[in-house]
Amino acid sequence: MNRIFPLTQKIFQKHNSESVERLSLEIFRFQYQNIPVYKQFVDALNLIPENINRLDRIPFMPIEFFKNFQIIHPNHQPEIVFKSSGITGMQRSRHLVYDLKLYESSFSKGFNLFYGPENQYIILALLPSYLENGDSSLVYMIDYLIKKTDNAHSGFYLNEPQLLKDKLHQLKSSSKKILLLGVSYALLDMAEILNLKIPNLIVMETGGMKGRRKEMLRHELHEHLTKSFGVEQIHSEYGMTELLSQAYSQGNGIFSCPPWMKVLIRDTYDPLSYVKTGKSGAVNIIDLANIHSVSFIATQDLGKITGKNEFEILGRFDNSDLRGCNLLVG
Repeated sequence: MNRIFPLTQKIFQKHNSESVERLSLEIFRFQYQNIPVYKQFVDALNLIPENINRLDRIPFMPIEFFKNFQIIHPNHQPEIVFKSSGITGMQRSRHLVYDLKLYESSFSKGFNLFYGPENQYIILALLPSYLENGDSSLVYMIDYLIKKTDNAHSGFYLNEPQLLKDKLHQLKSSSKKILLLGVSYALLDMAEILNLKIPNLIVMETGGMKGRRKEMLRHELHEHLTKSFGVEQIHSEYGMTELLSQAYSQGNGIFSCPPWMKVLIRDTYDPLSYVKTGKSGAVNIIDLANIHSVSFIATQDLGKITGKNEFEILGRFDNSDLRGCNLLVG
C-alpha cells in the first residue's frame, strides 16, 4: 500500500457534508479490509460492511482498544509510536503512526486554518507532564509549530515559572502574537506569580490537572485565568494520542473542527444511536487523517453539538481513565 494512494490525497480537499460522508464510507471499507482489529470489531457486531451506506451507520471503535491492541496494517512498521500521558501506574494508549508526514500535514493545516501562519507567532509551551512522560504526540506537534515560528523566543518551559514570567515581560512590546499554550495546572501555577498585562497574548489550555491540582469546572478555570493573564478569552485545544487531528476553541469552550474531522454525539444508553443537536451524550470522532489506523473512534468524553462542525465537551464517564485530552467539566 503506497503512502500517497488516492484516499490519502482526498483527506485535505475542500469538503462539505456530502464529500465527508463519501470519503468516510470509502475509508471505512478500506480500514475494514486492512486493519485486523477493526475488522474483528465490526464482525463482532454482526454488521455487513456492504450494507453500511450512511455515515451514521459506520461502527465506531472504542478508544480503549488503543491500549490493548496494535491498530495498524499487519505488514506496516510505524514511523513513530505516540503514547498517552496518563498518570503513574496507568496503562497508556499507543498510537502506531505509519505516516508521520500525514500527521504533520493534519496538525499544521488545522493550526493555520484557525490561527494563521506559524511565523506570525511566538509560541511558549508549558507542558511539563507531557515532556516528563515522553512519546507525546502533543509535544511533537508543538515542537514542530515552534520550529515553524522561526523565532528564537519560542520554546518549551518545564518547571520554570519565573523564567517564563521574565520572558513574557521581555516580549510585552513584541509586534508578534504570543501564544502561551499549557496544561491546566501549569497555567494555574504561572497565574499565581504573574503580574503583568500583555495585549497580544493568547492563552490556550490543553486540559487536565494530571493529579497535580484539584479539578475545576471549565468556566471556573477560564474565569481565573482570564483575570490573571488579563485576556478576554481562554482558548483550548482538543486532541488525543489516538487522533491525528485537533479541534480548537477560541473562547467559551466551543470547539470547531477542521473539515476532515467531525464529531457525532451517541446515546449513552444505545451506542449505535445518535442524539439531536443540543442534546448531551457520548462523543464519537471521525478523523479522516487517521486513515492508517482507525478513523472512527468512540471516546469516553461527554459532549453536545452546538452548531455546524462545532461541539462542547461536558465531562467524562465516571469510570473513565484520566487522559491527555481536554478533561475539563462544566
